[in-house]
Amino acid sequence: MKIISGTAHRELAERIAQSVGIQLTNVTVNTFPDGESFVKINENIRGKDVFLIQPPCPPTNHNIMELCVMVDAARRASAGRITAVVPFFGYARQDRKDQPRVPITAKLVANLLTAAGVDRVLTMDLHAAQIQGFFDIPVDHLYAAPVLIRHLREHYVKDLKKLVVVSPDVGGVKMARAYSDALGAELAIVAKHRVNATHVEAMNVIGDVEGRDAVLIDDMTETAGTLCAAANILKERGAQRVFACVSHGVLGDMARERISGSCIERVLTSDTVPMAYGPKVDCVSVGDLLGHAVQRIHDGESVSSLFDI
Repeated sequence: MKIISGTAHRELAERIAQSVGIQLTNVTVNTFPDGESFVKINENIRGKDVFLIQPPCPPTNHNIMELCVMVDAARRASAGRITAVVPFFGYARQDRKDQPRVPITAKLVANLLTAAGVDRVLTMDLHAAQIQGFFDIPVDHLYAAPVLIRHLREHYVKDLKKLVVVSPDVGGVKMARAYSDALGAELAIVAKHRVNATHVEAMNVIGDVEGRDAVLIDDMTETAGTLCAAANILKERGAQRVFACVSHGVLGDMARERISGSCIERVLTSDTVPMAYGPKVDCVSVGDLLGHAVQRIHDGESVSSLFDI
């Protein structure tokens, strides 16, 4: 087995390699002055089972292209099998035509990876699970829920009887239901209205949150507009404490400022992207989880037991 890291998130790649018990493969990955990506693999990988760690997080386009260049380098070096480990799948929100004359970019990215020579994909918490069907190659889809729920139980929520799991929008109900089932808690929904790309108005709450601790569940946040608007209306409806569990914390300065000034007590997120940090943010590593998945894929074993909470 060989594990190769791009420049997108080397810290996570090191955690995965440490979990597996091997060193990262020696590679040269840099950028020419004009922006072109260059990759050279400095070890023999002929016939090896190669895992490329590269989440297409911001700068998204550069990281996707760098991943494709890494795949091509591995393929031309006669790698036995190439698995793209993309914990955060860039462009996942562009998974359908919801307006005239718009692309389905998630499908385009899937086509790019397949054309580059990827044999298998390992990813986590896709924005829409059906994106797996965009690939004609095997896709292993993991969830950050076991890691985030464990952290929530150990550090913040002791009394599960007074807990309610909240979806910040109607589209996230399925994911929130999985959390509520795992925690044995009731489910509530915040009906929202998006004004523009950065501003959200929360409209109403479906379910009982008065006198309870509320946990907002979302697959990703960039500006934290949805989370903060939902947290405000939960407080207005009588929620005692408000937490958030977010699989991918693609946080910018606006998001950190909003979270810091919000009524959210703590945002729990995974380290699938390197920008998951800030005031009131707990970044919980999924390196061991991904490492176990890499080892099981290499050994030809099932990864389904990694879904257990």
